[in-house]
Amino acid sequence: MNKNRLEAFSDGVLAIIITIMVLEFKVPNSTNYEAIMPLLHKFLSYILSFIYVGIYWNNHHHMMHTVKQVNGKILWANLHLLFWLSMIPFATAWIGEHHFAPFPMMFYGIILFMNGFAYFLLQSQIIKTHGKESQLSKAIGNGLKEKASVILYAIAIAFANFYPIVSGVIYIFVAFLWLIPDTRIERILNEDKK
Repeated sequence: MNKNRLEAFSDGVLAIIITIMVLEFKVPNSTNYEAIMPLLHKFLSYILSFIYVGIYWNNHHHMMHTVKQVNGKILWANLHLLFWLSMIPFATAWIGEHHFAPFPMMFYGIILFMNGFAYFLLQSQIIKTHGKESQLSKAIGNGLKEKASVILYAIAIAFANFYPIVSGVIYIFVAFLWLIPDTRIERILNEDKK
């Protein structure tokens, strides 16, 4: 089975997710500076979530370059990831609307945790399908970055009820870990071209 349809479908879903998030903004009735201030929390949550969706799109794109064929298990693992990514707009709206309150911040962390876990499952299924000597398997190695992210999300979830600001800092930190597209995959792909 060809991977192109999986990539096209995933790109479309991610584009819709970003569009849904921006539709959460309502245009202020006034034209002065004070009219925007109530939207600050929504804007900050949107920026963080936009970065996260962008990170997943970027790294998904890189990962798909290592895929030679897809099967039903990869398709379902990809849908599982897209499901959790599709929850980001809801969680984003909730934390923005309620000024980063404890329970919404915990829920946001759970969504990020599940996205990280779903990405790990997709990665694992691709490696299982293509073998331990595949490009992706060589690139990922022990998966330290993936494991660290999931652990940090779990820590952030635990802090959210008591110190939501700490959770927010952890969410931002994990985003910075992944901000640059996965150089491990780029390195392996470039080595194989030589």
